[in-house]
Amino acid sequence: MTQGAVAPKVIAVVVTHRRVELLAESLAVVAGQDRPVDHLIVVDNANEPEVAALVAAQPVPTTYLGSERNLGGAGGFALGMLHALALGAAWVWCADDDGRPDGPTVLSTLLDCAARHDLDEVSPVVANLDDPDTLAFPLRRGLVWRRKRSELFADAGSEASGSNVTDAGSEASGSDVTDGDAQSDDLLPGIASLFNGALFSAYCLEQVGVPDLRLFFRGDEVEVHRRLVRSGVKFGTCLRAGYLHPDGSAEFRPILGGRMHTQYPDNETKRFFTYRNRGYLMSQPGLRKLLPQEYARFGWFFLVQQRDPKGFAEWVRLRGLGRRERFTRP
Repeated sequence: MTQGAVAPKVIAVVVTHRRVELLAESLAVVAGQDRPVDHLIVVDNANEPEVAALVAAQPVPTTYLGSERNLGGAGGFALGMLHALALGAAWVWCADDDGRPDGPTVLSTLLDCAARHDLDEVSPVVANLDDPDTLAFPLRRGLVWRRKRSELFADAGSEASGSNVTDAGSEASGSDVTDGDAQSDDLLPGIASLFNGALFSAYCLEQVGVPDLRLFFRGDEVEVHRRLVRSGVKFGTCLRAGYLHPDGSAEFRPILGGRMHTQYPDNETKRFFTYRNRGYLMSQPGLRKLLPQEYARFGWFFLVQQRDPKGFAEWVRLRGLGRRERFTRP
């Protein structure tokens, strides 16, 4: 940076709901980066006074947005992102209350990676909070499963074309990487986990928009990923940056000897939003081609593996609500 140049404004957006103790741990790392955030926005979906006090005590400039209505993760990030843009953010850095950046250099590493690879969005590797070398959410590349952070380096710098889908429903559309790309061994192009530590440029948000309030939670990150792919903006995962998150692999149930997985959350509310929102997602451009695979996987899981025709009928009903854009909450 030349002398006298103004550094781009980076604003962090954190969404929380009734987890003040975990939020305190997250904010300590977000606000303690070696490249400090210029502003911190916390969207509190429970509007709790103790959260407001915690935010006010942070060592960086802050804005507390307490919501009288629970907007969910989707609405919370939408509100926070729009507020960040209104404050003049050049970059918006996302975090949640139950995860945190893996150390004080994550933001500077992401900014450096974005600059070197000319990215509009860049994400860290999302790792298991209790075992940082293990991915919090397993990633499938073609027919190969990656469950360790170290395994991702085998994919970096290689040419990726077409599109893959993890059993979490996230479409990962590959970008071509040529031999002339600088230090491409630290980047997975065209793949990003949202919103755990994801860094969006203002330009990127202008192209893809903010999360859809109607989705509430579950699938909002997949929908934004779909827009990233279709928009043509450059994005990827920086392998040198990490974000620690509670393990999310338990609800992905193996089928066909572990060659594929289906998603079965551990409670009725999570299943409602997961399956309803998947119904909407799979009806959208860019994801419709996955519908035969969707029916095959979930049909096998419920009817063959679980022998649960009622569960399959409920899955069909919920995804039908999403396909018809019936977004009432249970």
